[in-house]
Amino acid sequence: MTFATHLECSYTGERYEPGVPHGLSRAGKPLLVRYDLEAVGKAISKEVLATRTEGFWRYREFLPVRHAENRISLGEVVTPLLRLPHAEKKLGAAEIIVKDEGRLPTGSFKARGLALAVSMAKEFGIDHLAMPTNGNAGAAMAAYATCAGIKTTIFCPDDTPAVNVEEIALQGGDVYRVNGLINDCGKIVGDGKEKAGWFDVSTLKEPYRIEGKKTMGLELAEQLGWALPDTIFYPTGGGTGLIGMWKAFDELEAIGWIDSRRPKMIAVQAAGCAPIVKAFESGEEHAPLWENAWTAAAGIRVPVAVGDFLILRAVRASGGFAVAVEETDIFEARDRIARQEGVLLCPEGAATYTAYEQSLKNGLIGKGDRVVLFNCATGLKYPMPPVEKTLDRTKPVDYSVFG
Repeated sequence: MTFATHLECSYTGERYEPGVPHGLSRAGKPLLVRYDLEAVGKAISKEVLATRTEGFWRYREFLPVRHAENRISLGEVVTPLLRLPHAEKKLGAAEIIVKDEGRLPTGSFKARGLALAVSMAKEFGIDHLAMPTNGNAGAAMAAYATCAGIKTTIFCPDDTPAVNVEEIALQGGDVYRVNGLINDCGKIVGDGKEKAGWFDVSTLKEPYRIEGKKTMGLELAEQLGWALPDTIFYPTGGGTGLIGMWKAFDELEAIGWIDSRRPKMIAVQAAGCAPIVKAFESGEEHAPLWENAWTAAAGIRVPVAVGDFLILRAVRASGGFAVAVEETDIFEARDRIARQEGVLLCPEGAATYTAYEQSLKNGLIGKGDRVVLFNCATGLKYPMPPVEKTLDRTKPVDYSVFG
């Protein structure tokens, strides 16, 4: 069963019927799933939850899938919290924690949102899904949809890393490179809904990817003993995870598992594509299209976000902020953390670390803060610095060089 009672327009509050497919609301805004939270609180306890081992599906009372047979799983795990002790010592920081979402199926946090979206598609009997992607979301949708027996058509910018495109294709997705950015790909998906007959699973254009990403907040709260951190740095493109976590915290408070205190939510973007930062700094609720967007941290190269106002509302309500970081700083931080901590961040995750350092230096957060940085994907999917050293085994080895 599910405790979902209805869906609600995130902008107008208009109610929508549950149990049937939905896209955006009539106002053109994302729909949010609402639950009978009093019933959820009676149906599950922290103690029962602690005995479960099914990754993010362990939070099923908080999720909209009605029938257990529709829950698509590829072996999800609870993603670990990793301390950065060398960085803590160097910066004099109390606690720097990386939540490493790269441990999920398909190697990124996109597994959460797409597992839920695909499971709901199966529940509704939808047989063809389409989406735009910068790489990881498409890989997750292809994998979960193939497992569910659902056809997928996926469009990505033509400079999407080959590993992502090949992963999508090998896992059953019908993938096309497009000479444009993710918003251009999204227009193709939107225009094709009637002509091609697919269902649009673009970020926030259906209600259920938020519910999957929400599990990051549920999981983090449980891992920290139901006490939220002081600050969360989140790599922000479409912002589904930031919105989802904020929703999760509200639901946990409603059932009495946490109090009203919230982390500062920090939206991290690249200087080459920072529409949320621009809107935050100008006091706007909506972010205009960012022209000529570019960053090698592809997951945050989103020139326009349909849920911009939800991101900005959460950031402001939390007392947080939005920050842009330079391209060179992202990759310098990635390389330094790998060599210093043995933790291989993806570029988007490295952006959160350099944003943390920048914010600490600027006095926007304190050294005593318990900070969580979201590493949204495995660093193994991205190009790394070349290695030039060789050794000729047929010649005498000078062992002094290894000292």
